[in-house]
Amino acid sequence: MARAIIIVLDGVGVGHLPDAWEYGDNGACTAGHVIADNAPSLPNMRAIGFGSIPNTGLSESKNAIGVYGRAIETSKGKDTTTGHWEIAGLKLPVPFPTYPNGFPHEIIKAFERVIGMQVLGNYASSGTAILNDLGQEHVLTGKPIVYTSADSVFQIACHEGVHNINTLYDMCRVARALLVKQHQVGRVIARPFIGTSGSFQRTNNRRDFSLDPVGRTLLDEVSGAGMAMLAVGKIEDIFNMRGITESNHASGNNACIQATLDFLERDFSGMIFTNLVDFDMLYGHRNDSAGFAKALEAFDTQIPTILHRMRDDDLLIITADHGCDPTFPGTDHTREFVPILAQRKGMKKLINIGTRESFADIAATVSDHLGLPYRFGAQSFLRECFIA
Repeated sequence: MARAIIIVLDGVGVGHLPDAWEYGDNGACTAGHVIADNAPSLPNMRAIGFGSIPNTGLSESKNAIGVYGRAIETSKGKDTTTGHWEIAGLKLPVPFPTYPNGFPHEIIKAFERVIGMQVLGNYASSGTAILNDLGQEHVLTGKPIVYTSADSVFQIACHEGVHNINTLYDMCRVARALLVKQHQVGRVIARPFIGTSGSFQRTNNRRDFSLDPVGRTLLDEVSGAGMAMLAVGKIEDIFNMRGITESNHASGNNACIQATLDFLERDFSGMIFTNLVDFDMLYGHRNDSAGFAKALEAFDTQIPTILHRMRDDDLLIITADHGCDPTFPGTDHTREFVPILAQRKGMKKLINIGTRESFADIAATVSDHLGLPYRFGAQSFLRECFIA
């Protein structure tokens, strides 16, 4: 009863990609800078080979066991959807549209007509900054806040005491329906918040309204073969539930790890796909290097428990979807290599799988492990997992 577990450390990149200059990201190195600045204690990540990956900032362990490497993003872009889709085998030759100067007049006017009110904002900003700028005006006027970022996102922020959650979700559905053809952004995101001026806080009622994947993914292959495809955290949003047989939309790293452990207690053939969003959402985007380091330490303490819950025919892959360097100028994602760490029972040595040509090698490897035929135009490293 083969099982695979993919855990995505959201935003934990390991050094800028060769084409990072096209995105203004030369010099970004999320893990390397966070670890160099804060010296977190990460004994378990060292033990599974993280320190052997270039530019992690972590010293190598001579006693490490497992498979390690890094991967290049083939797809254009550096956003959550693009990264996760490529991990699942779907490469995008054309990036999703982005709006550094805000959305076109015709899009905003059409949105305002349907929802029956004007909006505030319509510019690129971090989520916390725009609440500081426009949160009180929103509370006084009821006008929703629309904003974007370097990602392909149309974000709508509303105070939960001004517009209830369902109203905000309905606004997002309106935007999703309007954003088509050349304006087909990767995600429309509901950003509810609470509090008063000077202390506004976003809540866990965030919801993403994503596109359906535009091609075949690992999730489709797993569920299509009659296996369980179990999603944890925002995976269900990123794939718009396609190919997913069950989801636990847990919020926060701790809850997502617990949901993963709970799924591991079950008898099933198939896959668990988990996103740990806190690295990116709480620390990377907020330039909080110290908080990022503490989140890495917290994850490190959970690694032995995850490994203990694994069965003999389980394969664990730990990776990331992009960078989000909290020490780098700005608050956006950074285009970086992502780490690959693989573990299974019975490993006795450390194997270097080098630099992979695509994140999709992860999909090829999981498909291989589960006995599925499709390789997504990528290369499996399953053989190396059985040498280690």
